[in-house]
Amino acid sequence: MTRYATPKLGAYVVLTALGLLASLVFARPELALIAIPFAVLLAVGLAYARKPDVRVHVELDRERVLEDDEINLEVELDARDSVARLELLVEIPRGLELVSGRNPVALRLEAGEERLLELRFRCARWGAYRLGDVHLRARDAASLLAWEQTLPRAETLRVYPRPEEIRELVAPRETQLFTGNRVSRQKGEGLEFADLRPFAPGDRIRRINWRASARRGDLWVNEFHAERNADVILFLDSFADARRGGTGTLDQAIRAAATLSERYLVDKDRVGLVNFGGVLNWLRPGTAMLQRYRIVEALLNTQITLSYAWKEIDVLPRGTLPAKALVLALTPLLDDRAVSALLDLRARGFDLVVIEISPLPFAEPAPGASGELAFRLWKLLREGRRAEYERAGAPVVEWQEGVPLTAILEGVSASRRHAHARA
Repeated sequence: MTRYATPKLGAYVVLTALGLLASLVFARPELALIAIPFAVLLAVGLAYARKPDVRVHVELDRERVLEDDEINLEVELDARDSVARLELLVEIPRGLELVSGRNPVALRLEAGEERLLELRFRCARWGAYRLGDVHLRARDAASLLAWEQTLPRAETLRVYPRPEEIRELVAPRETQLFTGNRVSRQKGEGLEFADLRPFAPGDRIRRINWRASARRGDLWVNEFHAERNADVILFLDSFADARRGGTGTLDQAIRAAATLSERYLVDKDRVGLVNFGGVLNWLRPGTAMLQRYRIVEALLNTQITLSYAWKEIDVLPRGTLPAKALVLALTPLLDDRAVSALLDLRARGFDLVVIEISPLPFAEPAPGASGELAFRLWKLLREGRRAEYERAGAPVVEWQEGVPLTAILEGVSASRRHAHARA
């Protein structure tokens, strides 16, 4: 611990010195008697003051939680020496709220005493938190000296976005060769009836449709649609963020990406992530629970990084965007680089769906007629961008704050079904 003198020690020194100085200046020895109690107290206090030995152990009950969950932080104190006054403060990062327990707290410890302090926090916002440095301050019995120490924390608390309830996902138009839960257009082993065809050598007896064979006088077998999985790429635009208070478009995008990745992985699809922004990150498509943790960990590290460099979709390595993949873009349509990259993806034949996270709730026109006019022109520019995607064959759906994500996805699925029926 680092030692320093308290104001009380300085006051005792000053009073002692003043008493001795007054006795010398006025030639009155009795004035020195005034300084004797302060000098004795100062000498005794300094003689018996020693650095306290207190062992501190801090432990979280969990390292991974969801938003709005509560966690316990235990602080174990083991006093090897008596401490007249020990002050303890745990740094709480923004995004965590103290529910129960005292922080900071002051207490007295006897030699050999063990004390357990419990603090309970509510995880109000997703993120990766370093919880938190522990600051200690110990004082001697006379409060003449104090010792301070800061214990850094190495553990990280990961608060994952809480997934929303989704009734329907956007179905990919094309499937891959791996087994999954999606009905493929191709015929093969599956449960979904596709057609009838004449019996051929090698066909299994259990596939014979006896009713159709009896009507036609020949053997006919059932054909089924194969059950395959699909590749889904979550395209996260992190070039810009419209924000007001503690929420913004990036928060909505990250929560939506976490929800979508979990649901598509449950359906045995392969899910990948492209974080397209000032710092470019990507995850190749994968399956199983391990891929979900990889995606969520990547989302927790997402932040807006200012960059003026123009980026094309060609900067992504091969295999990041497989052929026939469904690309779900989560973007506020604020940066031309992301707008251009998505149009490039559509031009290359990818099945693109743009979920526009509307920045309008976070923007206000400047005061005056010119501000209103500029705001209207900006909204017209955004409508022109949507029309450009529609002409390219990529549906755009606007997602306003407060609207459930499942309603947006159901609207996209309905529009894609109607477009397929017209075709």
